[in-house]
Amino acid sequence: MLIKPSTALRNEYNTISALCKERQEPVFLTKNGEGDLVLMSIEAYKYREEMLDLREKLLSAEAGRLSGAKTYTITEVSERLKGLIDGSV
Repeated sequence: MLIKPSTALRNEYNTISALCKERQEPVFLTKNGEGDLVLMSIEAYKYREEMLDLREKLLSAEAGRLSGAKTYTITEVSERLKGLIDGSV
C-alpha cells in the first residue's frame, strides 16, 4: 500500500503518476496525518469498474439461481448459440 502526504501530489506529481501506472495500484493521500484521497491510474480505475460490474452480474445470476430461476446446461447453451450463429433459431 502506497501512502503519501497530500503535499507530495504537488511536489512529486510525475513520480506518483508513474507509480500508479507501473504498479497498477492506488496511492493513498493523507492530509494532516489523516486519510484524505485515493489516487489511481485511469487503466486501474477502468479495470476496477469492470470487475465490480462483473461481480454484480455474477451475484445477480447466483441470486436468481438460488431463488429458482431457470438454468441451462452447457449443452443447451451450446446448441442455442450454434442455432443463433447458423440462423436456425
